[in-house]
Amino acid sequence: MAISLYTPQDVLTEVCQRFKALRLASGLTQEGLAMRSGVSLGSLKRFETNGQINFDSLLRLALVLGRLDDFHRFAETLAPPSQRTLDDFDEGPPPRRGRRT
Repeated sequence: MAISLYTPQDVLTEVCQRFKALRLASGLTQEGLAMRSGVSLGSLKRFETNGQINFDSLLRLALVLGRLDDFHRFAETLAPPSQRTLDDFDEGPPPRRGRRT
């Protein structure tokens, strides 16, 4: 397991701040983003305040803000490592026995 320098709360806080900055840069009010995304205004306010939001709503917000592809790329990094087969361990033909002459 890799060691992280960040806590889940650190990442959550950064995500909330970045989403709010994206909303403001897009010229959207909370009401406007809520209406366009189909996420309730209360859910959006709660997300921007303390980070609580369900994943579906987060993806809807990302779609409206033009960042859904970022989540798709992240999801691709979550793929499990490929399964190794016995063929992967094949090191070629076995060594031949030498003959004494």
